[in-house]
Amino acid sequence: MSSKRRSSLSNPTYWNVPNLLSGFRLVLAVGLFVALAWEAYLASLGLFLVACATDWLDGWYARRYGQITFLGRILDPFADKVIICGAFIFLLVARPLVEMPWGLRPWMVVVIVGREMFVTAVRSFLEQRGVDFSARWSGKWKMFLQSVAIIAALCYLSWPEAPALAQWLPGMVLLTLWAAVIQTVVSGLLYGVVAFRLLSSQAS
Repeated sequence: MSSKRRSSLSNPTYWNVPNLLSGFRLVLAVGLFVALAWEAYLASLGLFLVACATDWLDGWYARRYGQITFLGRILDPFADKVIICGAFIFLLVARPLVEMPWGLRPWMVVVIVGREMFVTAVRSFLEQRGVDFSARWSGKWKMFLQSVAIIAALCYLSWPEAPALAQWLPGMVLLTLWAAVIQTVVSGLLYGVVAFRLLSSQAS
């Protein structure tokens, strides 16, 4: 790890703008789950879009102004996992998605949640041993596709019979949902391979 990276991670100002945005995203997650429970899908869509915007903003701000901290490396992915996994769990009770042919299924949510638990456990295990296990591009693509799938699903639930959307929106839901699940599996396998190589290099 470079001296610049070490210095940025040791920044003692934990409650900076990026970390506050990550904390705010957890508050948005609570609001999102309440809205989903009440089947207020349009409000859910708005809350999720704001959460996505703050996720991009806190990452950009942290890199741009050198405000990367140990707390941020924990809080940011934790907020992502809570809002993504929670959204998929709550969407399981949305009948239009579950009854859609090839639509959302419980096993898909198990795969998504299980992958996050696996990567979190591996990252904790490795970083306790001083091994850097930062996010990789496969994980970033996974997060992007999952977010797009949730947005497509919320749009479909918000306007189920809109004439301008009815012909292509269900197909978009299926495409993004399956792409997200496949990328979730692929990224989990790739993280597993990287972890195995890091452990092997430590043992040798």
